[in-house]
Amino acid sequence: MNILEIIAKKRDKKELSKEEIEYFVQGYTKGEITDYQAAALVMAIYLNQMTGREITNLTLAMAYSGDVLDLSEIGQQIVDKHSTGGVGDKVSLILLPTVSSLGVKIAKMSGRGLGFTGGTVDKLESIPGYQTNLPIQTFIQNVKEIGISMIGQTLNLAPADKKLYALRDTISCTDSIPLIASSIMSKKIASGAQNIVLDVTYGSGAFMKTKEEANKLAKTMQEIGELAGKNVTCILTSMEQPLGKAVGNTLEVIETIRALNGQIEPDVEQVILLLGSHMLKMGGLGDNLEENKEKIKDAIKSGKAFQKFIQMVEKQGGDISYLLHPEKFEKAKYITPVLAEKEGKIQKLHALSIAEIACSLGAGRTRKEDKIDPAVGIVLEKKIGDKVKKQDTLGYLYANREITQQEKEKFLNSYVI
Repeated sequence: MNILEIIAKKRDKKELSKEEIEYFVQGYTKGEITDYQAAALVMAIYLNQMTGREITNLTLAMAYSGDVLDLSEIGQQIVDKHSTGGVGDKVSLILLPTVSSLGVKIAKMSGRGLGFTGGTVDKLESIPGYQTNLPIQTFIQNVKEIGISMIGQTLNLAPADKKLYALRDTISCTDSIPLIASSIMSKKIASGAQNIVLDVTYGSGAFMKTKEEANKLAKTMQEIGELAGKNVTCILTSMEQPLGKAVGNTLEVIETIRALNGQIEPDVEQVILLLGSHMLKMGGLGDNLEENKEKIKDAIKSGKAFQKFIQMVEKQGGDISYLLHPEKFEKAKYITPVLAEKEGKIQKLHALSIAEIACSLGAGRTRKEDKIDPAVGIVLEKKIGDKVKKQDTLGYLYANREITQQEKEKFLNSYVI
């Protein structure tokens, strides 16, 4: 068996065997298979798809390419949450401390930004001092002690996925159902939670452009979860426009702080309540979803949710003075307003276009070795349904260099008024 034969087989639209998939995953993880060979196979998978059996075998091979966590010492009611990605998606930062403050145990491992989507790890690392690379035992101990920990993937947890995740980003192979499903579910299987809520996004700012594609991805992940003995709930949410106002790492953390202090954007609140109500149900804290939504509102209103966020950040070495005084965060050198050129009502706001601008400013990666600038990004002042007058501010571009005319025009063209 060799990698060239495996690449050729998938290139020719043939089904890979369990042994061939395991050979590839193990070889790439150990460095015996090169990046360019892995890229060729990933591209062949992207173009020719995979059968359900192949997807399951790929998922399990990646999950067991390193350690598989046993979280049973914390209890069986741990609930994990994962999103398939979006623009301005700061849901985990707001949602997880909130449901943890209500008694659900949260053991969350997150990835870095992939393509135009911001990674939760990148956002957390924009808080000075916050440690995302913790030893597993410390991670488990934190969940035991305060009920929540949010870290990055460790080196020995699904290492095959970690390598493939970064590779997919650099060869335009992010929006593939087999690759997304196997990536997400391998991490979920390896990270040990029994109960998983998956936020499957669709629309112009998501990998899945239509509700039908999102539904297909959701079904694929639920099937994998069942085979792995996990309790999986998938919720479909729209990503036709950016979620909330901020797009960019520090900017989204600042929006998170405001949200946890009661100043939550309506579209963000809708997603928080929807996902959170199911998380409370899976955590054994109430079967009535409407009552669960009220509990979540109360946790934010009372300040319990924000206190849990502070507790988590402090536990992982973060400087909580930034949470208490967000003005301390380092600001971008250039904050440029973009003004409406005509009067009317906003009919569309293209999320992907906004994400591409944010990425060009330094808020995302185009190569896996790229460093993210935490201070840059976009703050939207107007969204779908809002009325605008000529010269109203549509949004602000945050950059550490001067904004080009082309970027301003692209931002203006993101809106349909």
